[in-house]
Amino acid sequence: MIIIPARLASTRFPKKVIVDIGGLPMVVRTAKRVAQLDRVVVAADDEKIVEICKEHGVEAMLTSTTHKSGTDRIHECATLLDLDDDELIINVQADEPFIETDVVESLQKRLKSLQENGEDFIMGSCYNAINDEAAQDPNLVKVVLDANHNAIYFSRAKIPYNAGGGAQYFGHIGIYGFSKKSLKEFCSLGDAPIEDIEKLEQLRAIYHGKKITMVKVASTGFGIDTKEDLERAIEIFL
Repeated sequence: MIIIPARLASTRFPKKVIVDIGGLPMVVRTAKRVAQLDRVVVAADDEKIVEICKEHGVEAMLTSTTHKSGTDRIHECATLLDLDDDELIINVQADEPFIETDVVESLQKRLKSLQENGEDFIMGSCYNAINDEAAQDPNLVKVVLDANHNAIYFSRAKIPYNAGGGAQYFGHIGIYGFSKKSLKEFCSLGDAPIEDIEKLEQLRAIYHGKKITMVKVASTGFGIDTKEDLERAIEIFL
């Protein structure tokens, strides 16, 4: 299933998940974007989000206001829903109204394949190739991979450093996949200093030596991280 964590009290962009984009609140537009793929539930930190979702026919539930990350929030939601340990859960960010269904399906297929083959993973995510200019944007997270397409590191900085020339840059797409069992494992991991430094929750897994499988996709979607992103999104729907 698909769970969308939605926090009203966003530090960088308060209440962004309910701003209007082409006649629909952002979180609703994101939910409807992926509704054809699977059951979708919004895990909210505020009753206002729950009410807005229900007004637009989107399933939503209230979760704690004290979660450190969106992944902790979807874990509470998955627990309340009493999902089986093998259930695959896709975490789509509320600020991704342009996420392509092909991207979600690609991640679902990779995780199903790993499950069927009994291969170890704690989570999965996606990436695409980006140019040098895009790699300089701290709002666009970069990822470096190993030979088996597992993540070595994520950063807001431009990585890898191009000392020898010919560097290729990969942009992280903010979608995550877990099994219910691996989601519980992730949320039981201890604090990770690099997670707090970079403000990237996936670094919690890297810090503890856990495997994050990455899927390369073609994507032109973008998350709403700034007021400029919002203006761009609104223009698209005009």
